[in-house]
Amino acid sequence: MVRVALKVGYIGDGFHGFQRQLNFQTVEGELIKAFKKVDLMDAPEKSGYSIAGRTDRGVHALGNVVSFDTDQNLIVNQINDLLPQSIRILAYTEVPSNFNPRFAMERHYRYVFTQDPLSGSSFNIEKMKSASKIFVGTHDFHNLSKKSERSPVRTIKSIEIFEDPGCMVFDVVGQSFLWNMVRKMVNVLLMVGTDEMDVDELETLLNPSINQIVLPAPPENLILMDVVYDGIEFKEDSYAKTKFLKSIHEEYLKKIRAAAVEMEIIRSLSLE
Repeated sequence: MVRVALKVGYIGDGFHGFQRQLNFQTVEGELIKAFKKVDLMDAPEKSGYSIAGRTDRGVHALGNVVSFDTDQNLIVNQINDLLPQSIRILAYTEVPSNFNPRFAMERHYRYVFTQDPLSGSSFNIEKMKSASKIFVGTHDFHNLSKKSERSPVRTIKSIEIFEDPGCMVFDVVGQSFLWNMVRKMVNVLLMVGTDEMDVDELETLLNPSINQIVLPAPPENLILMDVVYDGIEFKEDSYAKTKFLKSIHEEYLKKIRAAAVEMEIIRSLSLE
């Protein structure tokens, strides 16, 4: 019997989130079906199955992690052949028997905000970068998550904001995050960038004695990029990565061609 950890990539558009749910297609549900078909496990509860994180509906990943015990040889592409093309095992490794993917050294999220080229609005990137530093360090993030009994204190290691053609990218790294925390942080910083919120108001969000409602940015732009563990090295499967890349590229081309047609229709209607 060995314990294995698998690094999972997926496009979240077509799933009701990661966590398995009765009567809904989820990433985890598809993974467990495939694991059972190749006899890696009989049931998650009997195999010590655990995960790094439960991403919301629409959220994507390149580095979520699942782990379980098995007495069978693990063949990555045998599993991938049973999964939808939008889910792939990208890397794997054997881990100690007490390994739990929840207890990571750090998690890296990336939010890709696409600006509306027709809106005419602009963002003060330098002001957003400056404001983002307020989040770095250990703070009470109760205003930036769902209220619960869990401790709202979290440590943010770094936040980087940079521009790519047509979009802004937010890279957020920390040990662990609360539900909706990253998306709420992004929304707040976008509000700072358009002067809907000033820096002083942002600072009050970290005051544990003040309660405010903050809406999250949409989930479809969020990617769980990686989950890192102390002393654990994953072996990347180059074949799985290449097939996943090809599949995503094909979908990307379909979407940008459709978007180009829609943009032309918008331009034509605007000229009438």
